[in-house]
Amino acid sequence: MGEQMASTGQRICLWTAPVVGAIWVVCFFLFPGFTAPLSPTLPAKAVAAFYADPDNLARARYGMILFNWFGIGFLPFYALITVQMERMAHNSEVLAYGFLATATSAAVLISITILFFQIAAFRPDRDPAIVQLINDMAWMTFTVPVSFLMAQAGILALAIFLDRQPKPIYPRWIGHFNVLVIPLLAPCVFASIKLTGPFAWDGIWSYWVRIGLYVVWTIVMFVAVMRAMGRTAETPALTAAMPALGTGDA
Repeated sequence: MGEQMASTGQRICLWTAPVVGAIWVVCFFLFPGFTAPLSPTLPAKAVAAFYADPDNLARARYGMILFNWFGIGFLPFYALITVQMERMAHNSEVLAYGFLATATSAAVLISITILFFQIAAFRPDRDPAIVQLINDMAWMTFTVPVSFLMAQAGILALAIFLDRQPKPIYPRWIGHFNVLVIPLLAPCVFASIKLTGPFAWDGIWSYWVRIGLYVVWTIVMFVAVMRAMGRTAETPALTAAMPALGTGDA
């Protein structure tokens, strides 16, 4: 009975991912600054005019309210990835906890980003320089802090490579994929010093490649978790048969 309830809970967490993903897509198209991201080179008056425009203002406010409600909606899915990591046969849960900690930290950054956009739209009649500053803070927190995502991918890859089961929870190629994610995300930090080019916050790399990479990563992990859940019944026996680390034959 307990195992069945746990399985039901895991399925619920799994299927929250596409629902939240669909809501994120709505937020992306609702907020006017995402489909055509504001350039870092825009003067303060142009940035203030963007938020003061009645159509942009309404879309920015309600888009961010919706995003505020569901911005951390992927956490149940990350928790499910963590649960599957705990089933890996490397006799340590620290990697699973490390993954969950980095995922939670990234979710906090998303909340801060949403708040900055909401503040920029809260008083659009402020001094344009102040509106520009808040807009800069919003885009910087949205683009630059990729270290949590890089650590998340690295921890997950390490856990996969250390899984010693004959049929590992996640296939090895998932680990290699997560390793690839790290150098692809790394250049996004240059958005903190670039006003133009591919690494600016509106550039093809820091914006479109990063968003596309996150979408692909989520889809890949959704499929991987769904397949891993189908092997729940066979894992305990395999794990029990593995010798504990630090122990040897008498």
